[in-house]
Formats: sequence, structure tokens, C-alpha cells
Amino acid sequence: MMVITHVAVALLAASAVAVAAPEFAAAAAVGAYVGGTLPDIDLFVGVHRRTLHFPVLGPALAVPAVAVALVVPSDATVAVAVALVGAGVHAASDALGAGEELRPWERTNPNAVYDHASGRWWRARYLVPYDGSPRDLAVAVLAAVPTLLVYDGPVAWVLAGLLVAAALYTAVRRRVVPYFEAML
Repeated sequence: MMVITHVAVALLAASAVAVAAPEFAAAAAVGAYVGGTLPDIDLFVGVHRRTLHFPVLGPALAVPAVAVALVVPSDATVAVAVALVGAGVHAASDALGAGEELRPWERTNPNAVYDHASGRWWRARYLVPYDGSPRDLAVAVLAAVPTLLVYDGPVAWVLAGLLVAAALYTAVRRRVVPYFEAML
């Protein structure tokens, strides 16, 4: 589940906030969980990696949100800024993976993420080959380490639980495809 990797990466931004301004650590973590997850809601509404993924506009919106959070720091401004950073990085980094397909290791779909600014799909790069690949899990674990060192309590426990789920998914990813194909 690549969304877990996206959450772990978004939590890197929250971890930086937690170190620099501990009073906003909780708000930053909430923003990271929301921003790391939000773009993938388009799995259920619209076209995945197109409807709610904004690889250019997302990061561009994050810049002024971060500026506002720096000038007028509050739980709300920090949460929104970290959420927009997480969502922007999520959308842009989807180009590093596979296209949208049940068997991404076969590389049958070159479209990774839709760029609304240019009106075209970005090409899949396969640096992180596909969701549930061992490399995806490795990125999630590596991104999670700083957060697990900075946060304790619910933030760390939820992230640890997500990493366990990601490991289990990685173990069965290729084996569950026939079941999904049978349902389609």
C-alpha cells in the first residue's frame, strides 16, 4: 500500500515541525496523516492519480501555506501547511512509481500521475516499482525512522501499525492479484 509510504514521507515534514516547534507537533502529525492520504481518495471518486492528484499545483499551493504557517503559526495553519506539503509530495512522487494497473511489474500502463497544469499524464519511472514492492516497503521504513525517533504515543503507534500492514501487504501483493481480477 503505497499510501503508507506517502504518509511516512509526509510525517517527515511533521517531524521537522515537532523538533523546531514542539507545541505544534500534534497539529503537524494530523496534517501529515491527512495530506499523505488525501490524494488517494480518488481511488473511490473519479480517476485514480488524476482527480485529486496535483503534482505541480499541489507543491505550488504548499509554498504559500508554509509561509502563512511561519508568519502566523497556529495549530490550524501548521496542520494545513503540512497537509498541503504531504499531498503535494504524494502527487509528485507518484511519478517515481508504476502506472495504474493490477500487475504493475508487467509495465503495461505508462501513465503515472496526471498533471493538471500541462494537461497530460506524467510517465511512470519505476524507481519505486509498484505499491507493495519490497522497495516501496523499504522507502516507507526509511522515511518512518525519523518520525519514530521524534514522536511517541499515538503518532508513533499508528505509524508502526501502518508499517506492519505494509509489510503484510508486501508479502501477499503479487498473490492477491488473481482474486481482484476475478472480481472485475
